[in-house]
Amino acid sequence: MKELVKKFTEGFGPSGFEDSIREIIRKEVEPFVDEVRVDALGNLICFKKGNGGKKVLLDAHMDEIGVIITHIDENGFLRFGSIGGVNPIIALGQRVYFENGVCGVIGSERIEDPKDLKLEKFFIDIGAKSREQAAEKVKVGDAGAFLQTAIDLGDRMIAKAMDDRIGCVVIVEVLRQLKETKHDIYAVFATQEEVGLRGARVAAYGVEPDVGIAFDVTGTGDTPKARTMDVSIGKGAAIKVKDSSLICHPGLREYLVKLAEENGIPYQLEVLESGGTNAGAIQMTKAGIPAGVISIPSRYIHTPGEMVDLDDVKACIDLCVAACQSPLDF
Repeated sequence: MKELVKKFTEGFGPSGFEDSIREIIRKEVEPFVDEVRVDALGNLICFKKGNGGKKVLLDAHMDEIGVIITHIDENGFLRFGSIGGVNPIIALGQRVYFENGVCGVIGSERIEDPKDLKLEKFFIDIGAKSREQAAEKVKVGDAGAFLQTAIDLGDRMIAKAMDDRIGCVVIVEVLRQLKETKHDIYAVFATQEEVGLRGARVAAYGVEPDVGIAFDVTGTGDTPKARTMDVSIGKGAAIKVKDSSLICHPGLREYLVKLAEENGIPYQLEVLESGGTNAGAIQMTKAGIPAGVISIPSRYIHTPGEMVDLDDVKACIDLCVAACQSPLDF
């Protein structure tokens, strides 16, 4: 699983520019499903045929936060905007890379007051000496991602884009383990979550599932003076109760808790005060879909050093496998 985490997190795919990471995921998932297709928004939709059960949508978003070039100045410095939630405090000094392999570093104008630390003060330096030289490498409208390799800490790993490539890993591993299932499984690796849950909305509309389960990272309250939150890494799958995008279907939530307890799967309950997931879009599709979330606890979300515990990842996989093998009669 570590190699899959490394492969997925190091892939390139800011929101709206997911072609490269989609092909990486496609190669991994194709052996375990019956059909694969790509819809109009670029979602990778993988179908595994069941035996007369329910239509189950498993969702994880494959996009990541990033930057987009808005202007190239006469000296070859690149001005940029954000794709998703890029924190200026974290972005300054970070290396970025573009899909064509060009790399650079984020610098800033002189800043006297930390309150002026804003993206409009920042630029990307790719080592160009002029506008013309820079434009040969990068164009306005090109997207960039943060450049960091995955690090193996033993039971834990650090990488950029754990949000939400680790959710993609969970779904691939679930499909690998599901030799047979009563239910028709639609695994959706969604686009553009970081800019408004867009891919999941249209994918759910097209699939029309009976139940939807999203996989995404969630914050923790286990670091020094962290925001108070009853989730820690290393304590199991986080079964979501609520976030800013939805209140999870109570029947499905209770059913997941019951499955975890019956199967000895470590779990914790999650209430996320800010932030949303694709389940919010899935829940509101058409006449409404019972939706829930199995979250992977993560530290340092939306940084190039997001951390997860692999035992939590395994718990999420085990819980989803148990759900797919159950009647889902909540």
